[in-house]
Amino acid sequence: MCFDVDVTGRGGRVSASFEVAGGVTILFGPSGSGKTSVLDMIAGLLTPERGHVRVAGKTLFDAVKAVNLPSARRNVGYVFQNARLFPHKRVRANLLYGASSDARLSEVAAMLDLGDLLDRWPRTLSGGEAKRVAIGRALLSEPDFLLLDEPLASLDAGRRAAAMTAIQSLRRATTLPTLLVTHDREEAERLGDRIVHL
Repeated sequence: MCFDVDVTGRGGRVSASFEVAGGVTILFGPSGSGKTSVLDMIAGLLTPERGHVRVAGKTLFDAVKAVNLPSARRNVGYVFQNARLFPHKRVRANLLYGASSDARLSEVAAMLDLGDLLDRWPRTLSGGEAKRVAIGRALLSEPDFLLLDEPLASLDAGRRAAAMTAIQSLRRATTLPTLLVTHDREEAERLGDRIVHL
């Protein structure tokens, strides 16, 4: 299994249990159901109160065995709801932040349609463009897996469509295990290989 997750946190208010193979898995549920908290537990930003997190056979957290790898050692590419780009760095530098080299820059820029944006400042990007840059930065860090938290949230229809196309391109072009959070059924059905309901 690529993701083997069984966790409870936030005083028992958040829990999830699923085992899924590779591809894109959607964590689907209404606002407030704990989807982001589950991603944070997988990423190591929030410590579960019980359970385990295993990704591609590697144990990241196990309450019984007292294993809790720090977030920096989990090698996760996490794209937050807010793109969190560095305002003082152009798009190219944002993309390469955390990358070991620029060898894959052209490939990732082409996949996410970022070629014309490389010399721009983050403040000049649309919401959809900023999300695509954030996804590209996550990919270039050569993660073992990807976590995408509401990547289409707060985008207007045109920008949402462009970002959705970029995620579909990502889905076709990479074999990285990916968890994507959404509360939108259309997004869930179009972007995922499978859906986990929370």
